[in-house]
Amino acid sequence: MRLLVTGVTGYIGGRLVPELLDAGHEVRVLARHPERLADRTWVDRVEVVAGDAVDWTETRNLITDDPETVRRALDGMDVAYYLLHSLMAGEGFEELERRIARTFAATAREAGVGRIVYVGALLPDMPVEAMSEHFRSRAEVSQIFHSGGVPTIELRAAVIIGSGSVSFEMVRYLTERLPVMVTPNWVRTRTQPIAIRDVLYYLVRVADLPGTINRT
Repeated sequence: MRLLVTGVTGYIGGRLVPELLDAGHEVRVLARHPERLADRTWVDRVEVVAGDAVDWTETRNLITDDPETVRRALDGMDVAYYLLHSLMAGEGFEELERRIARTFAATAREAGVGRIVYVGALLPDMPVEAMSEHFRSRAEVSQIFHSGGVPTIELRAAVIIGSGSVSFEMVRYLTERLPVMVTPNWVRTRTQPIAIRDVLYYLVRVADLPGTINRT
């Protein structure tokens, strides 16, 4: 199949591309900074579309939809992997997340994409309005895709662990320097980590599931 992968300069996207290639798929990637892919061993095996899902102003405070870039990336694709996240954009990231997801979902429908694969967050069991900004945003993006007209498979993960991941390196760094420490009560909150190898296994295989599936 022909697959689009977004977020390829990120931890998951960069590792997903070679797995999809090894599975026999044709891969196109959407990259805001294609030059950052120069040292990737797989870059000569993929089609690179340079661009972003939105247009930024010089102030980076105002954004406009950029469906033309998204359309170039999605044209002719069977499956699109949505691995974009705007948490690091700071204040206003929730609106940015909504804008990008709506543009992507609408353009994918118009381009005739058969499936969107979205990696969301493992959400807490509470009303959406009671969630943190991060979880609320992940839930809203989920709703946008599932109601956007393109069948969407959403995989929800808590902490993704693997060498080089932010979560793994942060814990490793902390334990090397503070083998014993006094912690606040919130450290007792349980989480459900998953290995990056398992995440990649699922992401590769959902491409082959029946095309009518539209759920988490």
